[in-house]
Amino acid sequence: MSEWTSEWNNEQARVARVTEALHKRIAEYEPAVGEIKSEVVDFRTHFWDDVTVNLSNDDDILETFMSMKQQAQVLSEREHSHRHMLHQLKRMKRLLPSPYFGRIDFQETGTNAAEKLYIGVASFIADDGETFLVYDWRTPIASLYYDFPPGPASFLTPGGDITGQIDLKRQFVIRDAVIKTMFDTGMTIGDDLLQEVLGKGAGSQMQSIVATIQQEQNRIIRNDSSRLLVVQGAAGSGKTSAALQRAAYLLYKHRERLTAEQMVLFSPNPMFNSYVATVLPELGEDNIQQTTFQEYINRRLAQTFEVEDPFDQIEYMLTQHDDPEYDARMAGITFKASARYLHVMRGYRDMLLKDRMKFRGIKFRGRTLLSRESILTQFYHSQSSASLSYRIDELKEWIIIQLRQLERAERKAEWVKDELDYLDQEQYQDAYTRLHKRQQAKNPAFDDAQQEEDLLRQQIVREAFRPIYKKIKALRFVDTKALYRQLFEDNAILAELLGGELPDFWSQVSERTTRLLDEGQLACEDATPYLYLKELIEGFQMNGNIRYVLMDEAQDYSAFQFEFVKRLFPRARMTVLGDFNQAVFAQASDLHEHSGSPLEELYGPDDTAWLHLSRSYRSTKEIVDFTRAMLADGDRIIPFERSGGKPVAVQCNDSNQRDEQLVNDMKALLDEGYTSIAVITKSAAEAELAYERLQPLKNELAPLRLVTKQTPVFEHGLLVIPAYLAKGVEFDAVLIYDASSESYSHESERKLFYTACTRPMHRLRLYSPGQKWTSFMTKLDPQLYEAVRIN
Repeated sequence: MSEWTSEWNNEQARVARVTEALHKRIAEYEPAVGEIKSEVVDFRTHFWDDVTVNLSNDDDILETFMSMKQQAQVLSEREHSHRHMLHQLKRMKRLLPSPYFGRIDFQETGTNAAEKLYIGVASFIADDGETFLVYDWRTPIASLYYDFPPGPASFLTPGGDITGQIDLKRQFVIRDAVIKTMFDTGMTIGDDLLQEVLGKGAGSQMQSIVATIQQEQNRIIRNDSSRLLVVQGAAGSGKTSAALQRAAYLLYKHRERLTAEQMVLFSPNPMFNSYVATVLPELGEDNIQQTTFQEYINRRLAQTFEVEDPFDQIEYMLTQHDDPEYDARMAGITFKASARYLHVMRGYRDMLLKDRMKFRGIKFRGRTLLSRESILTQFYHSQSSASLSYRIDELKEWIIIQLRQLERAERKAEWVKDELDYLDQEQYQDAYTRLHKRQQAKNPAFDDAQQEEDLLRQQIVREAFRPIYKKIKALRFVDTKALYRQLFEDNAILAELLGGELPDFWSQVSERTTRLLDEGQLACEDATPYLYLKELIEGFQMNGNIRYVLMDEAQDYSAFQFEFVKRLFPRARMTVLGDFNQAVFAQASDLHEHSGSPLEELYGPDDTAWLHLSRSYRSTKEIVDFTRAMLADGDRIIPFERSGGKPVAVQCNDSNQRDEQLVNDMKALLDEGYTSIAVITKSAAEAELAYERLQPLKNELAPLRLVTKQTPVFEHGLLVIPAYLAKGVEFDAVLIYDASSESYSHESERKLFYTACTRPMHRLRLYSPGQKWTSFMTKLDPQLYEAVRIN
């Protein structure tokens, strides 16, 4: 028997022992968990049986309260015990098929022998309560597996650095408690394991495989010192997976004081939320909160405006190049997303402290109670040096005082007498009863008709004024719409704030902005600046409970949006992940580290860390070589050495032939075993057209689905999807519906084309229906792809 065979047998025997221990522990836990659950249910059912409710006197009330409190504490303890044991049971069941994936033999400095450490998705301790049979991948000592090859190594603990020597690094692929692959490696993660993982097909949900975390990804996961962590990563470099693993790590490390409800993920679209929904549960953690920035904008502004979403904006960008206003619109989008406009808004806030505020008058029954001029005079009468929002709050209190005086005077108005006359008997009796009870204790001789009428008048006026007070407390007297409009009506204001020259196309930008405002519409590029101005005036609505914010596809956020998220979550640490080469939206931000970056300005350089992921793992080497050649800095992207066929460029005679060939290729890919195939189009409009054209042709193929911005759940299969909705998602094979010069003819579309071509894991095919190829391809080395002509 060879030495390696003996090692294999020994390792398999250990897997069997650990599996047996897991089965034994599970058999102990399952009835205990069921028993505690029954106790909890029974306790809830009979909660009040053991509580004596007596409210006769203070002592009885106190005794009742203590009895209820004691019962509640017992119930809470049993519920906590049930949750804890259920969590442990799920964790052990998750270990059963594959108890661990790695082993390191580590000899700590000053000790005589190396300790064998086995790394898995969760910890498992032997019956003695001390011996770790498996270490959770998130424990400090497990970082050795990801960060070091054999040789000198160290890891950080709360007590300081532990140094030593790694004598062995071994990796396993275990399925159903049987070792399928085992190898020793000098690398952090062996290529063999990555090849197996990456060679599998894409599914409907992202997989988080902690066995394949790379050293550079581990730095993202375990960084817990920076207030802002910025990750610029190539397409397919594992940014999103690392972000979610980071969430799992933080929940583990800070489990005593951090819960999933205190973390939030901003994702690119609602469909993406379903795509990543299983990652954290697979790692043994609850899902964190997930949302999109647009959902937040809609919650805040949808009652005031019809707000354009970013997908409608990008559809305009991609399909309306012939619009006479196109250049002006693009110039407006770029300016309104810039840090320059953010500084304008802050300067405007300071300007409003001295002049140019806009208020609404307060009206009642067609009459003006407080004119906007009187409110404006009072606002600037104040000599306070406080912030704008604080002064608005002071003004609100002044208005309420004025209204109370006006309310008292209003009780004598003739309309109040008319209201009294038209009270029906039930209303009159109800008002009389409530007023009688309120007054009786003060005046037992409540029998004066005039006093009765005065009280009823007071009640009627108070009810009539109630909506006014509500609006005042909501600061509806501030005319935010007029204030935002003023920036586009008065060029002198913007010129002063910019220090002179106005932005390009400003007259057209101004005209369009004011026209939409008057129509009750808000363009996508105006939504965040408008809300930011509103918050500067009224005070920011903050969420102090959130401690960690993760922003995926962060290159598509503007300087305004980053600033807004910072203010919205003032106690949170922020992780932003993206790829500037996939910045397909006009408001894109550069995620590269440089002085003066809007991201660096958020928390300052000392509290900001920048990490770069250069290696692309998703696609085969041939696909990465093809896609990176489209970029000016493509040489910085390093492909993982996983081979596959070259991208295939299929030249057809016309659209009909293209569609027939595309369907034939889909069938061939299905026959090869690929189950996740996407037809990627440039725009949603093209996606609808492609879906209509391909639907009658597919015949015996699997169902073809059209993905739109409303699609709530990502499902694998045969899909037609716009490129910008495919961001962050991967497929077995991608078919670019139209890669001709007619479709992709503008330099601004390069990143969109690049994004579409970086979605496949295994196969990439591009089609041209009779036209020339896009220049993004014709300028490439022809050796990077295979050209096919269909006659």
